[in-house]
Amino acid sequence: MVTMRRRYLSPAVTNLAFAGKKMAFVSGPRQCGKTTLAKMLLKHREAGAYHNWDDVAFRRLWAKQPSAAVPKPEGKTRPLLILDELHKHRRWKRSLKGVFDTLTAPCDILVTGSARLGIYMRGSDSLLGRYVSFRLHPFTLREIRDAGATAPDEAIERLFSRSEPRRRSCQKRLDALMTYGPFPEPYLAQHERKARIWRRHREQLVIREDLRDLSRLPELGRIEMMTSLIPTRVGSPFSTKAMCEDLEANFNTIKRWMHYLQELYYIFELKPYSKKIPRSLKREGKVYLWDYSGIPDKAARFENLVASHLLKACHYWTDTGEGTFELFYLRNKQKQEIDFLIVRDGVPWLPVEVKYSDTATSSNWKRFAKLLPCKRALQLVNARYWKLHTVGDCQILVASASEALDYLI
Repeated sequence: MVTMRRRYLSPAVTNLAFAGKKMAFVSGPRQCGKTTLAKMLLKHREAGAYHNWDDVAFRRLWAKQPSAAVPKPEGKTRPLLILDELHKHRRWKRSLKGVFDTLTAPCDILVTGSARLGIYMRGSDSLLGRYVSFRLHPFTLREIRDAGATAPDEAIERLFSRSEPRRRSCQKRLDALMTYGPFPEPYLAQHERKARIWRRHREQLVIREDLRDLSRLPELGRIEMMTSLIPTRVGSPFSTKAMCEDLEANFNTIKRWMHYLQELYYIFELKPYSKKIPRSLKREGKVYLWDYSGIPDKAARFENLVASHLLKACHYWTDTGEGTFELFYLRNKQKQEIDFLIVRDGVPWLPVEVKYSDTATSSNWKRFAKLLPCKRALQLVNARYWKLHTVGDCQILVASASEALDYLI
């Protein structure tokens, strides 16, 4: 049986949303732990209620009188109302706004959803100013260790000073993530056959239920064909034209399908960073999977694991007000590339290169280091290694991914 674990977003939801008397909106991939997060928060309240839109009784209650779902206060703590997948209701914004604006007693409200709640925020019923939104990610190395989140400057300073001792368990945790993926259920169970069954079931839920509800598309079988091809294209610039030829579909259709898969947290796309980068690519993005355990090539799977860790840090730091953090990659028309670039408030902040086994510094640093204002850079390898290099004014740390990523979120 998979046990419930404290999730890294718990303090942020409490301190940034509830303490400011705002609702918390938490979105993320299906089965990444949103319900666990919600129920763990509810466990520490004297009063509260959990409701899921898939429950017929709750749908009837909400349709008749939404305010009846609000729990009554007991004791000194404010009750917590959890509304799971509420965005499936066509007029959920209007109803929720009415409930929040007419509360007769203080109550914290947490809304969760497996699709991006932002796409359901369009329209005339604005909830602006009434909520704080967060994106929940699956497990990463630091969260598995339950070490707590760190601020961006602190994380980098601690990383480059190697302030924490080397832990033997780091590589074991990374190997487990590579084998079972980052999602709580298969990672905690660590059973390969069960993990394969879980993966197949999750893909069917995302395509056959979530995508159907979001898009009303009739071509679900062809989209399933596309999702079977994506794992072999992770880590390279994604060619929409090539996918069109493979599926015998037009360009706009493929773009629309890929957009839906992003909205449902099945894939994420990184765009090339081109500002002040001569002859940089400007359009072709790289596609990665939220669940990377099914990627057949180990090097591509390792790169996806790193991308997931970096994106989680960017989303957390952005959602908690540390700044606007975005993840890109660097590539020019000569096919010279640095795998990732974190941009902070519009300025390049930390470039990251990934090498599955090669500990030698990438030759591409000489090309890109002088074009970026970054004084520090990171090269991650799947080996026990730690060494600092200097290229121009940039300090480059070549380090074990299992140790270096443990400094992030």
